[in-house]
Amino acid sequence: MRRGIIALVVLIFLALVGGTAATFAGLWYFGRGLPDHKQLAEYQTSVTTRVHAADGRILAEFAIERRTFVPYDAIPRRVVNAFLAAEDKTFFSHPGVSLPDIARAAIQNITNLGARRPVGASTITQQVAKNMLLTNEVSLERKAKEAILALRIEESLSKRRILELYLNEIYLGFGAYGVASAAMNYFDRSLDELSLPEAAFLAVLPKAPNNYDPRRYMERARERRDWVLGRMLEDGHITAAEYDAARATPIVTRQRGPEDTVRADYFAEEVRRELLARFGERDLFRGGLNVRTTMDPKIQAAAEAALRRGLLAYDRRHGWRGPVARIDANSPDWRRLLVGHPRPAGAAPEWQVALVRSLASDAAEIAFADGSTGTLPVEELRWARRTEKEQRVGAAVRVPADVVAVGDVILVEPLAAAKRFTLRQIPNVGGGVVAMDPHTGRVRALVGGWSYELSQFNRATQAQRQPGSSFKPFVYLPALDSNFSPASLILDAPIVVDQGPGLPPWRPANYSRNFYGPSPMRVGIEQSRNLMTIRLAQAVGMDKVAETAEKLGVVDRLPPSLAMALGAGETTLMRQTTAYAMFVNGGKRIEPTLIDRVQDREGRTVFRHDTRVCETCRSDVWLPDMAPPELPDARAQAIDPLSAYQMVSMLQGVVERGTARRLRDLNRPLGGKTGTTNDSFDAWFLGFSPDLAVGVWVGFDAPRTLGPNETGSSVAVPIFREVMAEVLQGTPVVPFRTPPGIRLVRINPQSGAPARPGERDAIWEAFKPGTEVRADQQVLDGAGQFTSPLQGIAIPSGETSDGIY
Repeated sequence: MRRGIIALVVLIFLALVGGTAATFAGLWYFGRGLPDHKQLAEYQTSVTTRVHAADGRILAEFAIERRTFVPYDAIPRRVVNAFLAAEDKTFFSHPGVSLPDIARAAIQNITNLGARRPVGASTITQQVAKNMLLTNEVSLERKAKEAILALRIEESLSKRRILELYLNEIYLGFGAYGVASAAMNYFDRSLDELSLPEAAFLAVLPKAPNNYDPRRYMERARERRDWVLGRMLEDGHITAAEYDAARATPIVTRQRGPEDTVRADYFAEEVRRELLARFGERDLFRGGLNVRTTMDPKIQAAAEAALRRGLLAYDRRHGWRGPVARIDANSPDWRRLLVGHPRPAGAAPEWQVALVRSLASDAAEIAFADGSTGTLPVEELRWARRTEKEQRVGAAVRVPADVVAVGDVILVEPLAAAKRFTLRQIPNVGGGVVAMDPHTGRVRALVGGWSYELSQFNRATQAQRQPGSSFKPFVYLPALDSNFSPASLILDAPIVVDQGPGLPPWRPANYSRNFYGPSPMRVGIEQSRNLMTIRLAQAVGMDKVAETAEKLGVVDRLPPSLAMALGAGETTLMRQTTAYAMFVNGGKRIEPTLIDRVQDREGRTVFRHDTRVCETCRSDVWLPDMAPPELPDARAQAIDPLSAYQMVSMLQGVVERGTARRLRDLNRPLGGKTGTTNDSFDAWFLGFSPDLAVGVWVGFDAPRTLGPNETGSSVAVPIFREVMAEVLQGTPVVPFRTPPGIRLVRINPQSGAPARPGERDAIWEAFKPGTEVRADQQVLDGAGQFTSPLQGIAIPSGETSDGIY
């Protein structure tokens, strides 16, 4: 008996020694080459960068993993308790691994050997080790490494830090990493707004988020949520009454509504490019930047709607390019065939894909993939004449068969009348709109094309195009700086330019092909006279024209060729809009910006567009009798403010009497300039109110003609008009600001002569001191010299430019 006891003791001792040795051997073997767990002490969670519109709504999010970091102290206790109950109820007492849970899992795995995937017994600390330091490999070796790392992590980090890492890193489905992101994605709530049943549901997700997606598996999700609630009740985290109330609550997911988000894809992509260039890829996609942009959602929506309507109107004027596809309309499988042609990229959300099933003299019968039918009246097809060469159109449409055929797959849009539709097609023309605060350079709206889905190329910032006549103000501005006035007379007559050896003479002409004799400089802008512009460029010198264009940022370098005076160079819509903004702001230099401010994840401002210092703006107390803070004006003077105002006055004449007179009915102080390039390859309008500059460009990406009679006035001005009508509606009428030193004199706008008493069409002309109109005013002639007094000059009567461009 004694010898048996001794033998037993020896066996137990040997077993302990052997077990200890095996344990240390295992720790040594599996612990070799493990990742450094100490890095978790300084680990910064990858956080989503959020981009906001000027009103605070979310415009875009950039992230490798969509996540919002929340410190442990800011996480509500109900969320913490729910995850502890579901994942690791002994978290605050175990050393990193839970031996009872390991034993329980081992017994269960032995019982179910080969029947199902082995279950684990990972603590929260082990999950942190696996998710942040190891792989998802299912093996005993990985589990051993996970346990070793968990023990090491517990020695290095506090329980609070471990739980903080876990709750911010765990993937919870629906593209959400961390509890804060999941709360927003599933319930459109911040963490502190979550109810008890919502917090319990989130705690369901770590094991298998796709299996408990309530949008697909509601019953399964609810059962698992109720199980978590039961665990919380057992662990004493909630009362029986709270448990009963939470169980009775359905799971209701919510997505962010339009009041929380705003969509502007071209604007957001331009912001992304700037953030990437300024902060780099890591900070953009992992750094949790908080970006406040300059975008005004109201102006952005107006610009997008106006451009789409303008491009659609242009496209309809130039006819029908044919169906999306063709299928056998008589096939018994026509519905399946039609499903094979989904709505194409770029189609408006309200457009539908339809199949032409039959034709009559007054309508086409169409059908949809769901089996429903409708009618396409011939009245809705009148615009769809066949597109021919150079954007011309064919014969008028008499019957539906002139446009569509049985088997055509087409795009249609419902009309107000039931089951009646109109024919649609995606425009193949491009365009862009920029709206800018002229005083600060803040871009309030940016649209780069018909559809970002169709093309990510941003025509407002990336397209280098000839500005045509919209460049002319940069010829007239240096003339104003050289003591010309808007009333100075310039000869509108034929001119021949020697282009140098081996080149033929250049004979520019007006759009109307007419000549108008001596005319005020103002008329040259208002009616967009090419010959007057060339003669003026000769007089002031192309070097000064180039200097002006470069100074205002229209181009980086302008060749000193006279053709450049008519806009033969290349620029972008953004650059042109910025330059025009400097006319209306009194000649102050501005830089366009889409970003107001950027803050890092800690809330520190790391970029601010407006760098002015305002000490009194930070006052803690504000009393009614205190004067508002005065901000210093740090803008440099780019051009003479008097010349800038004279240019504004002349461009206002373009709206009131010139090529943009279709804007007059807005009854607002507006100015601007149309532009059309040779053969109508580009159509422009750059314009402004006293507090908003708007630029519009329309053209094909691969330059070709827009078609006969298509000009800046017919294509771009209507888009500008719609933007301004929407944005200015309900706002007070503000006149253009007149700088000190300007002298206003009544003149005849057609002759430039002083107005006679009672003259009906006289206008107030803006002069600099010493340049006022005189009775002996001279004319800038064909040789670039001032000759001939005003008296005796025959100005053709009744002749005006028929070219509206």
